Amino acid sequence: MLDERDVVARVRRVRLAELRLWVHEGWIRPARGAGGPVFDELDVARIRLVCDLRKEMSLPVDAVPVVLSLLDQIHGLRRELRGLAEAVDEQPGETRQAIIAALKARLPERT
Repeated sequence: MLDERDVVARVRRVRLAELRLWVHEGWIRPARGAGGPVFDELDVARIRLVCDLRKEMSLPVDAVPVVLSLLDQIHGLRRELRGLAEAVDEQPGETRQAIIAALKARLPERT
């Protein structure tokens, strides 16, 4: 776990004031420690992503929460899909084949 100053030292593209603003805006959601916010590796990755969006891609401030929300939704859907795939894998062979056939019937053909 890292405090704000550790994060700023690790992610050199972010200033302390920016980090605090991003936390205030809810773009970064660190855990709360006794001395203030504490950041884990996922938080640091998200901070790097926000740096890329704002500084490398020049994404407008009002677009950042939209992009972050969409990415969060994608990650959530991937987790759900992974859980579904694991549940299907646990089924007997006949059931798995029936599910696969039903899924293929609903998907458009790839060329």
